[in-house]
Amino acid sequence: MTGSWATFGADLHVDLAAAAGGRGLRAALTEALREAARSGRLAPGTRLPSSRSFAADLGIARNTVAEAYAELVAEGWLTARQGSGTRVAERARVRRTVGAPQVRRPARRGPAYSLVPGTPDLGGFPRAAWLAAARRALTAAPNEAFGYAVDVRGRPELREALAGYLARARGVYADPDRIVLCAGFAHALQLLGRVLRERRVREVAVEGYSLDVHRDLLAGAGLTTRPLWVDEAGARTPALAGLGPRTGAVLLTPAHQFPTGAALTPERRAAAVDWARSTGGLILEDDYDGEFRYDRQPVGALQGLDPDRVVYLGTASKSLAPGLRMGWMVLPPDLLEEVLAAKGGVDWTSSALDQLTLAEFITSGAYDRHVRGMRLRYRRRRDDLVAAVSGRVPVSGIAAGLHAVLDLPPGTERSIVQAAAWQDLALEGLARFRHPDSEMPPREALVVGYGTPSTSAWAPTLAALTAALP
Repeated sequence: MTGSWATFGADLHVDLAAAAGGRGLRAALTEALREAARSGRLAPGTRLPSSRSFAADLGIARNTVAEAYAELVAEGWLTARQGSGTRVAERARVRRTVGAPQVRRPARRGPAYSLVPGTPDLGGFPRAAWLAAARRALTAAPNEAFGYAVDVRGRPELREALAGYLARARGVYADPDRIVLCAGFAHALQLLGRVLRERRVREVAVEGYSLDVHRDLLAGAGLTTRPLWVDEAGARTPALAGLGPRTGAVLLTPAHQFPTGAALTPERRAAAVDWARSTGGLILEDDYDGEFRYDRQPVGALQGLDPDRVVYLGTASKSLAPGLRMGWMVLPPDLLEEVLAAKGGVDWTSSALDQLTLAEFITSGAYDRHVRGMRLRYRRRRDDLVAAVSGRVPVSGIAAGLHAVLDLPPGTERSIVQAAAWQDLALEGLARFRHPDSEMPPREALVVGYGTPSTSAWAPTLAALTAALP
């Protein structure tokens, strides 16, 4: 006989037949519960159902359950207190380990401090405002939102909200029908890589300093990456004209190049668009932390120059949190059906409730307020960083985003990263991001992610950095 209490409380599978061994129901039930506590399947402190409800669920007499409980209380496996019910005793934790080999798990602890780029201050996530938006979104959600997604582009409420926001804040021409939601930038790049391969594209130009993760995703789609030289004006996009017909797309971070911190100049923006128009190529625009500019108004998206040749890619990873796994593509009209086919017939990747919450968060104005508040926080941190290293190492790149570049004397990058490790500080050197085929002369620098530490950890993290510098 097996049973579980689905109606009266927490589920618990009890196999009386296996525990019986020729014994009666009471003995079988006692042994089954004893073994569940001994093995840890019933954790210490777990509250058991009342004898009445458990008996009804198992289809046995109430007295049988009550007697089994009483015996286990007497043995010390259970405790019974008025008002607290019957629970698994804490001493069961000790009994469970008697005779069992003690496995010592190695301690897993990363560095105490981190300035690794690519992550916002997770403690700044607007929990109260997000919860309020989630409540409003849940209350207003249509019933069909709880079913399987029939529109592979994503919830129309979020696509509408994004279209308005991106047009207003980033200068993007965004028709809601051409916005496709995805589970972050990596998911979007996987889909686009598949589409480019189907279009017989064999090569994608990338910035000479860029994330190897993105290059690996393109390689996984069967595409070769060709590095472009990057300098203080961003990627040298005029060189696209000389790459030949194999290169059918280019991946750029024009608002704030990652990791060098440059902004793509108007002349180089125009050169990229001219190349795309003349060759039929595509520009994949990663609007990396484009909302965070501190010295003046953020530069608008490159997509505004030619919505038919530029795929705009954005996420909530830097403005809110990467754990949301929320991203979006604004696609040229002739690319939409191919991307939807690559994504599949049903949207399996993004929670409809999260999409509705983000839509409410944007339309209510909470997103703008949050971005403004975080922009001020990150600007102050950058100012702190610049002041702390002043006179020791120069800071390059525009005043924007969640990272800064500290230029180093030749031959010192590796030793400083090691010195940071001795200070219990995780730090990345610029060499980590260099394309292996790049012809640029190596540059020595640190890529400091000042968005990463929590507010309480910022001061000691900054102190650890300065202690590691020459």
